[in-house]
Amino acid sequence: MSKSRTPSTFETRLQEIGARAVHIGMVDPAGEFRDKLVSADKAVKLAEQGYPFCEVLYFWDIAENTYRDGSFVDRPAKLFDDTIRTYPFAANTALCLADFDGEFGRRTPRNVCLAQLERAAELGFDVLAAFEFEFFVFDETPESMRAKQYRDLTHFAQGNRTYSLQTSALHGDLLSGLEQAMATMGVAIDAMHTELGPGCFEAPLTYAKGIKAADDAMLFKNFARAYFARNNKTVSFMSKLSPKLSGQSGHLHLSLRDQDGNPVFADPSAPDGISVTARHFLGGLLKLMPELLAMCSSTVNAYKRLVPGAWAPTAANWGVQNRTAAVRVINDQPASTRIEFRVPSADTNPYLALSMLLGAGLAGIRDGIEPPPGSAEDFYAARPAPEAVFPRDLHEASARLRASKTARALFGDDFVDSFTENCDVEFAEYQRQVSEWEVRRYLGVV
Repeated sequence: MSKSRTPSTFETRLQEIGARAVHIGMVDPAGEFRDKLVSADKAVKLAEQGYPFCEVLYFWDIAENTYRDGSFVDRPAKLFDDTIRTYPFAANTALCLADFDGEFGRRTPRNVCLAQLERAAELGFDVLAAFEFEFFVFDETPESMRAKQYRDLTHFAQGNRTYSLQTSALHGDLLSGLEQAMATMGVAIDAMHTELGPGCFEAPLTYAKGIKAADDAMLFKNFARAYFARNNKTVSFMSKLSPKLSGQSGHLHLSLRDQDGNPVFADPSAPDGISVTARHFLGGLLKLMPELLAMCSSTVNAYKRLVPGAWAPTAANWGVQNRTAAVRVINDQPASTRIEFRVPSADTNPYLALSMLLGAGLAGIRDGIEPPPGSAEDFYAARPAPEAVFPRDLHEASARLRASKTARALFGDDFVDSFTENCDVEFAEYQRQVSEWEVRRYLGVV
């Protein structure tokens, strides 16, 4: 008589959820959850035998236009049993993440992020991180937006004000539903409030350890889109929707702990309570930020926010509790001393933003890089040092990243070459377009 089969960890996790079906998500370079629904039995088989998936994800742009010719073969991929969660929109259903494996997988943002987390562990650090996202909600569906040609859209909660009790009271059920959908997946929202502008909200996520912080952020953005779509609304994480509206940030908070759980960035006896390790982390981040900028700002639109007068940084600088800085050190309590990376927009790819922040900061620790002096000044009104100034657009940022020997050492040639190629394709498409502003400004004048 043959022995009964022992359930795999993957299978056991599905059984704990009671899942009969699984949404498998391959996360593409833009951070989109590319969904395939399979039975639980098939998911177990794919977890054991591998998950072949088409390489086209890395050879097309965000509009799904391919920019390389080829046969678009399937590449080896794998499912991650530690990412299994309850799917929020159907009973007895789970979701899990997958990613390319092997040589082809060296280019994927999630694998790049995992590599940085491994380097942190080798240095004796656990990484705690959390994203916070601002977003606009519209009383529109994809069909109504296309019919209007994406102009004169109807904002949700048009009378909204920042930290508005009225908006929260009036639309509490909708917001509570969003929180519940996220809680079902294990994505905890630390708070939620209205922000500046009609239908504008902010959702800081609760911090998580390691890759879960980036996974949570990716799932929040993707499933917020799905949640609002189920309610006949559209959510936007675009960096800059209009010159008349504030930009949408995707700030990232990060701290390090040692293997005993002690905060690494805090030193109550040091100036501002910041440890030498924290200073060196800041040193590496501030030095490398301009040449790595494309990693956290990978859309054309992101650079419409990173301009003077747009409530966003334009150069690498830092200060304690300074909200005009690119990096704000928060030192209210030793246990929660952390840095807030205020450069990313809401459209950032969470895996790449965390990879950039961690890779640069760990390089600073390894090399003992001292940061320039922090300041409480208004950095929006300051004149930065030339070497601290950010690239002006995606083309310049991509070129700097491609030429960066440090980026290649930290993240690998496969990633840098693939990612910058995608950035260049995106910028080339932008260059071919003629905006309404250009027509209004030049037609009949020049």
